[in-house]
Amino acid sequence: MTLETTDSADPVAQAMLEKTRASKVETAHDRHAAQGKRCPFGEGGTCCRICEMGPCRITNKNPRGICGADPATIAARHLIRQVAAGVAAHSDHGHDIVKTLLASVRGEAQGYSIKSEERLLSLAREWGIATEGRGINEIAEEMATVGLGQFNQQEGEIRYPALRAPRATVENWRKLDLLPVGVEHEIVETLHRTHEGVDADYINLIMHGLRTAMGDGWGGSMLATDIGDVLFGAPKPVRSQVNLGVLKKDEVNIVVHGHEPTLSEMVVAASRDPEMLKLAEKNGARGITVGGICCTANEILMRQGAPVVGNFLHQELAIATGAVDVMLVDVQCIMPALVEHAERFHTRVITTSKKARISGAEHIQFDEKEAYDIAKQIVGRAIDNYPRRGVVYIPDRKTDLVAGFTVANTFRHLGGTYRSSFRPLNDAIITGRLRGVAAVIGCNTVKKTQDNSHLKMVHELLANDVLVVMTGCAATACAKAGLLQPEAAAGHAGKGLREICEAVGIPPVLHLGSCVDNSRILAALCEMSREGGLGDKLSDLPVAGAAPEAMCEKAIAIAFYCVASGAFVNYSPAMRVLGSDQLTRFLTEDIEELVGGKLSVEDDPVEAARLRIGHMDKKRKALKLKPMIYEQPFKPAD
Repeated sequence: MTLETTDSADPVAQAMLEKTRASKVETAHDRHAAQGKRCPFGEGGTCCRICEMGPCRITNKNPRGICGADPATIAARHLIRQVAAGVAAHSDHGHDIVKTLLASVRGEAQGYSIKSEERLLSLAREWGIATEGRGINEIAEEMATVGLGQFNQQEGEIRYPALRAPRATVENWRKLDLLPVGVEHEIVETLHRTHEGVDADYINLIMHGLRTAMGDGWGGSMLATDIGDVLFGAPKPVRSQVNLGVLKKDEVNIVVHGHEPTLSEMVVAASRDPEMLKLAEKNGARGITVGGICCTANEILMRQGAPVVGNFLHQELAIATGAVDVMLVDVQCIMPALVEHAERFHTRVITTSKKARISGAEHIQFDEKEAYDIAKQIVGRAIDNYPRRGVVYIPDRKTDLVAGFTVANTFRHLGGTYRSSFRPLNDAIITGRLRGVAAVIGCNTVKKTQDNSHLKMVHELLANDVLVVMTGCAATACAKAGLLQPEAAAGHAGKGLREICEAVGIPPVLHLGSCVDNSRILAALCEMSREGGLGDKLSDLPVAGAAPEAMCEKAIAIAFYCVASGAFVNYSPAMRVLGSDQLTRFLTEDIEELVGGKLSVEDDPVEAARLRIGHMDKKRKALKLKPMIYEQPFKPAD
């Protein structure tokens, strides 16, 4: 792909980047430029580092590696190793949340309690766990114990697929042997299969990559979402604000960054403790603001209404304001360069996980047994640091948003309190008021202008009567642009979508949470299928997905489980497979015959959106749905 040169579509971020450059503060954009042109073998996936005889680079002159592996085998091996890493990241997150629930009900975790008994009882009934005559903690303990087994069981299959997905989809998964035994079982097997001298069939490798990814979307991430709702409370639509302007010049600012809500929930609670507020006032501050970056931001936004400081590429810019007293990090998406900025500004960077330490950062090990005490200690560090601020520059721009949608509360928004269901959504699609539903998810990458692809893609989808659901940093991108407000429908949605949004008071872009909450999207698709009228399989639905600014291995894992679930997924920049025509053709064409889903690697976000629209129209035609009620700006060729 051609690398984009403009840094950000967000004017706040662009202005801050100009300021950092003028001050000679280096950011990821500068380091990206310094890297120059990337290695074409690495970009194409045809550099093999699996064994110590290499590395081997595939060329026309040398079309195979030393062992005889061809480009398809080499690229497929490395690709599914990335899938395994992404699955491990999401699922370890889920594992920790389930363990925290177990520790909480056993009295071994400080400050936690079951916030949603209703969600717990619903899950218990779904999983066949007895509830009659049992206490809440007893039910929760069994639920947590059974949930932990999903990670390391050695036989059978994980539970969620058969419990939630349409029967025809489950039967196809079983036919293709795509249902994971256990989350960790498939990760281990991936690493074994890709060891030197094991699996050398690129199709077989990719199919196991799909199976491994299923352990994420239908296993670890789904548990993270569901048990998170039990432990921290089921999200409800909430108003908040986003962008660097949420930082306060006259308050202590704590930015939580990473992915796991077990820590950030406690920090939010500690920041509201009267003892901490009194201490902040004593140090000259009018209060304490806790805001988030990346998926931690989404976790505390949808449950606590906490403001969002920004998405992935905002993390260095936040410190450069001079207003962040503590940057508190746990795991994933954290740049080691944060410590360099902390040395220049007054910010304390505090790591909290044994899995993610950074040289030069202060480390306070987080332990659920002393969770609240540790959270208060961290808030105290920020309060102590507040008087040490130097020059502060906080951009004055921030944007209102509405977040916190789930399958359950979307039911109520669409159908009302007494007849809540997805029937109105299905009917809107069947009658041609809505074209379909698109999920736009993922990260930021310096290889593309920050937020630009998300915004261009979403604008094109909305204009063509496609309801958009979003998670993670992608959702933050659209929040900064005002698309997570109900009022946005008037200016950006097609007439059919606009009518629905105005009737029920929802934004045209629904915020469904953090990156593990992509499992909410899977659950929503299952409900759409169950409601009827849109086919027998998930792959029959007029839906599509996209990660138009993909950055890390987690995004690859998400793309894989979405494809396995029957979705057409745009992924850009392309995965490192283009060095093999065979593998690229399988992922973008032939795999659809097996699972009903496939990838595209179109870089242009508008063209990628139109490919998704064309896919929805193909599904609508196969279902014999009515034509669209209103004239559409884009009409795919038949």
